[in-house]
Formats: sequence, C-alpha cells, structure tokens
Amino acid sequence: MAEKKVIIPVTGMTCANCARNIERAVKKAPAIKEAAVNFATEQANVSFDTEQAGIVEIAEKIQDAGYGIATAHVEVPVTGMTCANCAMTIERTLKKKVPGVVNASVNFASERASIEYIPTIATMDDMITAIEKAGYGAIRPDESVEPMDTELAARQEEIRNQTRKFLVGVLFTAPLFALSMGRDFGLIGAWAYATWVNWLFWGLATPVQFYTGWDYYTGGWKSLKNGSANMDVLVAMGSSVAYFYSLAVLLFPVLGQHVYFETSAVIITLIKLGKMLESRTKGRTGGAIRKLMGLRPKTATILVDGKEEEIPLSQVKVGDHVIVRPGEAIPVDGVILEGESSVDESMLTGEPIPVDKNPGQSIAAGTINGEGRLKFEARKVGKDTALARIIRMVQEAQGSKAPIQALADRVAAIFVPGVIGIAFLTFILWWAVGGQFVPAMIRMVAVLVIACPCALGLATPTAIMAGTGKGAERGILFKNSEALELATKLDAIVLDKTGTITLGKPSVGEVIALNPVVKDENELLRLAASVEKGSEHPVGRSLVEEAEKREMPLVEPRGFKASRGLGVMAEVDGRRVVVGKPGWFAEIGLSLDQAIGKIKALQDQGKTVMAVGVDGKPAGVLYPFEFLPGYLRHLHPILAALAMAVSSITVVSNSLRLYRAKVK
Repeated sequence: MAEKKVIIPVTGMTCANCARNIERAVKKAPAIKEAAVNFATEQANVSFDTEQAGIVEIAEKIQDAGYGIATAHVEVPVTGMTCANCAMTIERTLKKKVPGVVNASVNFASERASIEYIPTIATMDDMITAIEKAGYGAIRPDESVEPMDTELAARQEEIRNQTRKFLVGVLFTAPLFALSMGRDFGLIGAWAYATWVNWLFWGLATPVQFYTGWDYYTGGWKSLKNGSANMDVLVAMGSSVAYFYSLAVLLFPVLGQHVYFETSAVIITLIKLGKMLESRTKGRTGGAIRKLMGLRPKTATILVDGKEEEIPLSQVKVGDHVIVRPGEAIPVDGVILEGESSVDESMLTGEPIPVDKNPGQSIAAGTINGEGRLKFEARKVGKDTALARIIRMVQEAQGSKAPIQALADRVAAIFVPGVIGIAFLTFILWWAVGGQFVPAMIRMVAVLVIACPCALGLATPTAIMAGTGKGAERGILFKNSEALELATKLDAIVLDKTGTITLGKPSVGEVIALNPVVKDENELLRLAASVEKGSEHPVGRSLVEEAEKREMPLVEPRGFKASRGLGVMAEVDGRRVVVGKPGWFAEIGLSLDQAIGKIKALQDQGKTVMAVGVDGKPAGVLYPFEFLPGYLRHLHPILAALAMAVSSITVVSNSLRLYRAKVK
C-alpha cells in the first residue's frame, strides 16, 4: 500500500457544516484513510491509498457533494505527435502519472495540451516532465519571450524538418522507382537483372527507410511503450516487412530473386508527403490566434517620475500611468486620466465607427487610438486584459474536444490493433490458399499501409481549429467546440450589432435638401464633403468619397472647427457650413425645426442621421449606411444546406430598434 497526503483547495463552502459534509462524502471512498476539511482555510487535507484511488476520484467526490475544486488551467504546446493516438497517450499520461491533474485534453491538430490541475499539488514542471517521459516534447513557458513566438518557431522548425525529410525521400525514391518499374516492365536492358542492381536498390532504399522513415520507428516505439498502437506502428511494420524481406533475399539468394525495396521507399515517401502537408496545414490553422496576438504592441510608454519611458509590455503593472500617442495601439486595459480622442474598438465590438473617449472612460488593450494623445491608468494587464481573455477563449475552444471527436478517438484507439489483426489474417489466408509467401506478404503490407487512420484523428480537430479561427477573425467567438458542433441545430440567428455582418465601411445613403438655402442635393453634398475634406473619420471619408465619385469640385475649408463626437464646421466658398449630429445643432444655436419631421422619420427606421446647416439655417440631412457583404444574400441557402431551419436573420441596431433582414 502506497499512502499519499494531499491538500485540495475547496470552493463553495458557506459554513462549518459544509466542511463536515465534504468530509463524509470523501470518506465514503474505500481508498481514503483520513480526511479533514478546514472551513476557514477552505482546504481539504486527504490521506489516501494511491493504488486504489487518485486525485481525480477525490475531486469527483467533492464535486458530487455539491462543492467545487479551485483549479488552474494551462495550455502547453506539445511537439512530436504523429497521430490522434499520440494525443490520447499524452492525455492518459497526464491524468494517471501526474497527481493533481483533474482533466487533460490534447488536440492533435493544434498540438496543444489543455490541462486543468490543482496548483497546490501539481506543478508545471511535473506536467512537462510527464509529457517528456512519454516520449514527446513540450514547450516550456518563457516569460521573457512571447509564448506564441516560441510556439510559432517550433511549428516552423517542424515544417522545415518534415519538408527536408520528404525531399530526401524523393531524391532517393524517384530513381529507385524508375529503375525498378523499368526492369519489371522490360523497358531497360538485361543489365538491370544483374545482382549488383539489387544492391544499388538497397543503397537507394536505406536512407529513405532510416532517415525519412525514422519518425515512424520512434513514433511507433513511443506508442507501444505507452500501451497503445498508432499509425506509425502500421507504417513501420508495413515498410519494414518489404525492406527486410528484400534484404534477406540479397543476403540469401535461395529465398528468391525479386526485391521490393521500391515498395518500402514509396510507402514512406508518400506518407511523408502527407505529414509535410499536414504540418503546414496545422501551422496555418493557428493564424487566427497569431493575428489576435498581433493586436498587442510589444512595448508600452509609461510615466516614471514625470518622464516618459518605453518598457516591454510584460513589465507594465496595475496603477502605472501609460501614454498613448495618436495612431498607436493601446497596450493594456485602463481608465483615461487626461486627453480626448476617438478609439477604434472594432476588434472588440465589430463596429467600424471610432468611439469618442474622454477622461474617466475605459479603454481596452488592442484597440487603436485616434488623433488625440491619451494618458491613462493601467487597470488590467497581462492575462487579465479583455484581449487576453478573448485569445484564451479561442485557444480553449480550439483545444477542446467536440462530442463527435470523442467518438472518433474511441474508434481510432481500436482501429490500429484491428488493422494489424486483419493484416495478419490476410497473410495467413493468402499463404494457406495460395501456398506462396511473397503474394501473401505483399497483401499484408497493402492492408497495413492503406489503412492508416490519419484522417480519422485529424479531420475533427482541424475542422474545429479552422471554424473557431475563422470565427475569431470575423469577431465570432465560440466558447468551446461543443458550441460549434451544436451550431448545426440552430433555428434562428441573432446578431447584436449591425457591424457584425456589414463590411465596416460607411457609404452615403440618401442626401435630402430641405431648404432653398442650397439649390439641390448635389450642392448640399459638395458643401458637406468640402468641410470634411481631410477628415480621418469614417463618416467624413464616406462624404468625400461620394462627392469624388460624382466628380464634384471640392474646396479647402477655412476656419475649420471640430467638436469631438458631435460635428464639424468651416467656411466653404464664403458660406458657413455645419455638419453633425442633430442634437448638437441646438447647442450651437441652430434650429432644426423645419427638418425635425424628416430626421425623426429616418431615425425611426434605425438610420444614423447627419444634419447639415448653411449660413445659420438647416439645409438638409443625409445618412451614412453600411453595405452588407455580397455573400450574405447567399447565407440563407447555405445554412439551409447545412440542415439549419433558419427562418430569419435578426439584427439589433445600436439604437435598439429591431430589424429583420430577409435575404432574397
């Protein structure tokens, strides 16, 4: 009997009676020798027989009693996996060999281990050591280096390694295959049947077998050592049978004359081509997270004793005063202390129009500062920022397993042993019926190598990575892969913002002249666009672009003045022109009584109205709108083809008016 004592942090207790309830629940397990729960420290001190139970079983007892375990979560990049069985092997190793690991999910496509553990029991070193002892590699976190940079470097090295081995395989396999097939079909002379040609075949096949194909031997050994069998076992067995039989024929001519070195070389090289393409595919599917990570600047400018100092982003602390210049990305979450600006928050909200920010308002990491200089106090840094939480959610979604993947994993676990059994049965039957060893061997090799379950283990996790990654690029976050799978059962889609599905570039809708102060709509647009000439605001740019599209001559405005978030005014051709929100006009003493009816009608339709005043009188109104992407008109039939009974696509506008967009 091996007895072990652990301290487990418990959550959800409200009184001392809760502690007694947990003690009774834990003691019901026969492996428990002693259990004491302290309500004040919220810890359970448990002594148990490790041969009869583990941490997971104790945690389940506590959870079944209605309480929780204080666990931490970590994502560990893993290297050296060759198929889905490798992922399952690492999962078993972490759960069984590392005390304190409550759950582990390893995604073969993303090459990441998502581990839930009890920090008071398990450490990062314990988990990485367990992975390495199982025969795989793990990328240790380095706080001085961006984790995604380290992981990307490892992925790129893997791609280079697979490409290099494939090219070596092609270099030796191509002449071997050409000579062998030429000899078999009588396309070359009698010299090809000389004994030395078989030795040449051996010389060409050996580098392929033991350099290009060495990964299959090491991968198969890792799998067998951990009590399972993966596709590497099949490839190693199939190619080795062909190679070593051919070598035996060379050494002992009495066995025959025909060799099959080209068979082993072609098998290994073609499968290595698949592994090379697979590694490149897995490298691309992580692009969405890298794009999100790229939104964060590498450094931040903080105030130290009144002086600006640029430091690495990782060194910013809560309470630091941070300076953001115009056009810079905001490094951490915080609250503005000084300055006014507009901030592009599209990466968070999907809305393309910059949001005006003033002292006292919050700003988020990854958003882009506009034209103003801001000083703000850091409130959330590192992994606590909104952007970091988004990245973590995408990583967890990509690393999670959909219910259908669990089925694929169960099939893959028995698939390889089943294939090996069928291959040997094929060999025995063919040998028994035909009485010849070589035909039976060839058919056994065919069964072994053609049944590799690569696609079975790779298809689902790759689809999850692609789906969640593309969603993240478009501002759609999936909490986990189960949510992605259940999306096929949706019967209605509700989008909280129009910006989620629009192109993010405003255009000018209708231009309405309301007063003889301007002769027509074109004159109204020309005056308004001239005021906005040089503007960086999306709505202002849309006015200028519309005027240029209509080939209107714009003039440089004089005496330009802007009120942030409200509007602008300037002199154009000697006339005083004001463009802005209708509510602002009353503040500057310009009445919109004559236009109020039209403005209200447009606003009731959910349109963002801009008023235009000329020489102190209301001249007209216009409204920007956003185009729906071309693919949206095809969205309904696409969803229907995916078995979604979608009756409508509902959009809630910023003004809280509800619109139903019928796709025709």
